Amino acid sequence: FWMEDEVGGVVRSVSSFGSRRLFRKENKPSAAGAATRCVECAFESQCPYSAKSIYVDAAQRGVKGWPVSVLVDREVTKESVEFAVKHGPYGLCVYECDNDVCDNQIVNLQFQNGSTASFNMIATTEQICTRQTKIYGSKAEMTVDASRDEIRIYDFLTKTERIINPKANVPGTSSLRGHGFADYHLMDSFMRSVAQDDPSIISSDAKESLKTHIIVFKAEQSRLSNSSLSW
Repeated sequence: FWMEDEVGGVVRSVSSFGSRRLFRKENKPSAAGAATRCVECAFESQCPYSAKSIYVDAAQRGVKGWPVSVLVDREVTKESVEFAVKHGPYGLCVYECDNDVCDNQIVNLQFQNGSTASFNMIATTEQICTRQTKIYGSKAEMTVDASRDEIRIYDFLTKTERIINPKANVPGTSSLRGHGFADYHLMDSFMRSVAQDDPSIISSDAKESLKTHIIVFKAEQSRLSNSSLSW
């Protein structure tokens, strides 16, 4: 949790609000009728959350990786994705699922020295599961846009910007392209650390991961109890 070192102090308070507000059975379009799968739904062509539109159309365009790759355990083809949508969980109507994950959520964190951070998650966006991060410092701000695979740093004093390309050092043959190529850099750091017997190459250890998970659990406790937690 690098912000604790850079910002100063540990997280001392958390509050979270969110719910599964949209994707509920009572919000299902009436034109969809009793259909529980996109492939049998009369409203499918008008539904922005159609599994056929999100997955099958992507496969037909030649997409082989995420998100279609998670549907099948064999070669990604239009036919294999169609079969998965027809018979698997990814083809279920989003309004009929037993999913209990929030479709909108905000988490607020306060650090020991008074600095703050906020996290927003929303299901209804143009980009599917794409992270965007903005960090405001005293001398510069940093913007991370996973949809563009770039990190932009703007210097307040010089009024100049620097662009960092996270895929610049990633071999073209690598399949580790997830999370803005962070998957590759994570494994690369681990492998180099083991090969060189140098733990310092890994910037975040299991202890840090445990701390962040505890904060996530506290955020969920805050959301469910509708209260702010401090420790």
